[in-house]
Amino acid sequence: MTLTSNDNDQLVNWSPRGRPDAESLEGQYVSLEQLVPDLHAADLHRANSANDAIWDYLPYGPFASSASYHRWVKDITQTNDPVFYAIRPKSTGHCSGVASYLRIAPDAGSIEVGHINFSAELQRTPAATEAIFLMMQWAFDAGYRRFEWKCDASNVGSRRAAQRFGFSYEGVFRQATVVKGRNRDTAWFACIDKEWPALKEAFGAWLAPSNFDANGQQIETLGALTRLVRVASDPAL
Repeated sequence: MTLTSNDNDQLVNWSPRGRPDAESLEGQYVSLEQLVPDLHAADLHRANSANDAIWDYLPYGPFASSASYHRWVKDITQTNDPVFYAIRPKSTGHCSGVASYLRIAPDAGSIEVGHINFSAELQRTPAATEAIFLMMQWAFDAGYRRFEWKCDASNVGSRRAAQRFGFSYEGVFRQATVVKGRNRDTAWFACIDKEWPALKEAFGAWLAPSNFDANGQQIETLGALTRLVRVASDPAL
């Protein structure tokens, strides 16, 4: 694997970027709303309480009650990093997942998407894909240079998703942390601003209604559309 870099290039007219401040991000299939405990917690607990496995790779959860989930949402929305969004598919009108911006570095123009927790009803839907696209779009439109995705190296599903979304593989940090008493090696992926125009075009082509047949099945896969943009592929996949 060879990754090239222009880190030594002089940046012209560079200035720190703004922090995520959008109250909502609107797409054709989904709305993302900054997470508010009283507005979103009960709906999200309903969606996420049916399958404990979705919490396996997160440092918190599952939550036994709506009240305990509400307390967690209240705690994590008190800081400005991470910045959480509730994901509301327009097909149902109910919130069924969350994602956040984190490790926000305005001076470097680097930002990460993480804490992704999609319920079963949201997974493998155009709304789920568009949610990640909208977060990526906001970051690059705001002038960020680097958009990161990190996950437990054992989480093959997350590694596949990162590659499908057009993130390039950058390696594994061994014994990076401990989560729920288990060692975690962390797989790193990222895309950069120079790749964004081609990635935006790929997402646009995939999300277009014409890319789905009468049964709602995709015609062209997103992974096929982003393959030529990625500068490095995950060797584990």
